[in-house]
Amino acid sequence: MDERTNISREERGSLVPGATTPERTAPAPDFAAAVQPSYVRTVFLGPDGLRAGWGLAFYVAMFYPLQFVAGRWAGSVPLGVSGLWGLMLDEFGVLVAAALPALVLGRVERRRWGVYGLPGRQAFGKLFWVGAVWGFAGITLLLGTMYGLRVFEVGHLAIHGARILRFGVFWAVMFLLVGFFEEFLLRGYSQFTLTRAIGFWPAAAVLSCAFGVIHLQNAGEQWTGVLAAAVIGFFFCLTLRRTGSLWFAVGFHAAWDWGETFFYSVPDSGTMFPGHLLKSSFHGPRWLTGGMVGPEGSVLCFMVIALTWAAFAKRYPKVKCVERSQA
Repeated sequence: MDERTNISREERGSLVPGATTPERTAPAPDFAAAVQPSYVRTVFLGPDGLRAGWGLAFYVAMFYPLQFVAGRWAGSVPLGVSGLWGLMLDEFGVLVAAALPALVLGRVERRRWGVYGLPGRQAFGKLFWVGAVWGFAGITLLLGTMYGLRVFEVGHLAIHGARILRFGVFWAVMFLLVGFFEEFLLRGYSQFTLTRAIGFWPAAAVLSCAFGVIHLQNAGEQWTGVLAAAVIGFFFCLTLRRTGSLWFAVGFHAAWDWGETFFYSVPDSGTMFPGHLLKSSFHGPRWLTGGMVGPEGSVLCFMVIALTWAAFAKRYPKVKCVERSQA
């Protein structure tokens, strides 16, 4: 008799195919407990890395202390009586405060910098310059309409000679920093991360409202200007959605502000800065001119943004920024 006939049922179940003698398979170790994620990992990490809510909370928690330090640092550096160089230094500081937490969290989340809206390969490329043209054209259309309605007057030159070039370059650099800071703060890491949680357009709506509220910090700002800032912010979200990056928005933002503050020399969010090109003036009802708020407080601003939205949507019909990014 083959000795294998005496093997018990349990032993038969443990035979290895092809073997001539019974072999007992050792019971598999229970690794379930070993591979179970810890409670901390479960709370902070999801299927695609750091959970969106925590990512946004950490970003905000890092930004505000850095912003405070940047403000104190800029205020401590003597940079002239006018304070313009200090203003630029402060803007550079808050830009660093917005970018540094994203760099840190990008390393934690193992994401490339480009997914936050400013891919290096597109730096100051076609999208940026096209956006700059659109931005300057937008503010020109707005003020040109006011001029046609005879509520805006250009006036004479306020500065002459080499000062035109110096101030023109100064304000170009200044508003480039403003464009980078405001676009990245609310439509860079924040937009990308909040999109992961609630989708692109809900995130865009929340952050555009925040963009408007932030403008309440500006001297002389009123509710019309706040609402206009929110609407413009929502338009910038459309440019991100259709182009896949913030470079168009940065160019648009910088050129709009440069044209408003320096070239056409009108109030920007309630502030009239020195070193402007012209002695411009408004005459007419505040709802039409924007009053002390500037052209962004005019009802005409909403019409211009609506036209710009429609033209941009037609020119860039393809969506390049996904609804819920898993990058």
